[in-house]
Amino acid sequence: MTSSRRQFLKRSALAGLMLGLPKGWTGTAYADDSPETRTMRFGIIALTDCAPIVMAHELGFFKQFGIESIVSKEASWAVIRDKLSIGDNQATHMLIGMPLASTMGLAGSPVKPMIIPWLLNRNGQAITLSSQFKQAGVKTAKELKPFVDKAKAAGTPMTFAMTFPPGTHAMWIRYWLASGGIHPDKDVSLITIPPAQMVANMKVGTMDGFCVGEPWNNRAIADGIGYTVVTTQQIWRDHPEKVCAFTEEFALKNPKTVKAVLKALHLASVHLDNLDNRAKAAQVVARPAYINCPPEIILQRLLGQYEYGDGRKEQDKYYMIFSNRDCNYPQRAFGVWWLSQFRRWGMVKETPDYQVVAKRVLRPDIYLEAMKEIDVTPKLADLQKVAFGDGTTFDASDPEKYAKAFAIHSMS
Repeated sequence: MTSSRRQFLKRSALAGLMLGLPKGWTGTAYADDSPETRTMRFGIIALTDCAPIVMAHELGFFKQFGIESIVSKEASWAVIRDKLSIGDNQATHMLIGMPLASTMGLAGSPVKPMIIPWLLNRNGQAITLSSQFKQAGVKTAKELKPFVDKAKAAGTPMTFAMTFPPGTHAMWIRYWLASGGIHPDKDVSLITIPPAQMVANMKVGTMDGFCVGEPWNNRAIADGIGYTVVTTQQIWRDHPEKVCAFTEEFALKNPKTVKAVLKALHLASVHLDNLDNRAKAAQVVARPAYINCPPEIILQRLLGQYEYGDGRKEQDKYYMIFSNRDCNYPQRAFGVWWLSQFRRWGMVKETPDYQVVAKRVLRPDIYLEAMKEIDVTPKLADLQKVAFGDGTTFDASDPEKYAKAFAIHSMS
């Protein structure tokens, strides 16, 4: 047999074999769509809105996309930030303002760029006041102001708590207090308390009110020590709340891993937004390893059943959501609003580069890639303007003007 004849037969045989190879063959190896990092440790805080991460773990959705998940309950948002920063946790439940602050090196954090490719939930936080104000009929910040002024004049300013300085609860309580003419940096003492410790601290009389996620507002009512004065969805309907965050470094090295996480979270979020599944979910997240709270206290507000503790009751249709109304899309306008509040409250001294920072941190491109790979097509548009419950509107095209328009602020 001639040399040319042998080469022809080899090529023909190879061609035949190639016809039978499955999709994904690259010539020398199979294209691998599996996660680069297969074991993932997820940080959570004891709050109802950790549910998508917990349920993706418990229902096997992470495993479905090639990830062996470990859920690690942490003591505070500072620990959450630090464990993500140093790589002890690879992904985490986080307040939307925290990746922005870490990327900029604010609030005592070293500069550590982080990304938000996924919003975990909307709505479902509240401001709780001590029961002493219920007896006085306080339902607004304006009605609270005389008590604040009296305490300040006596040299014993009232104390309010939030969960982390650049976080959501800090911004909600600041916004609400200021709406009633109360300066959060001059008229009251604003302190940081981890979510699960809010109720215990109010019980011993160390604070007059707090802003936190559920179930701790409802727990304060059940324990007879406080009442819900306002929900955060009344301040901003369908506001962003917690996110699933990664360091920018991890996401660059592990793009398939990040997308696998988002796919699993999608399945868990859709599952959670079927209200028939929420009773079981409440039982799961209520466990000591997660929230450590009676499931009925968690479930009530998960179903939108709000008893404020002062006689008011309502079925709130803007309860906590995890998937509906394009909940998970990381709108960059949300990041711009947070930066405007950092500016308003003096957390940044100069005008921040609003659009550049928001574009770096909020990553709808990663979200859309992951959803496309599981044939999910969100019906959404990028927001430019956001309406608030007080009748004001935020325009993301001019955040500096917005930040400077407030009568009460901490800008120098």
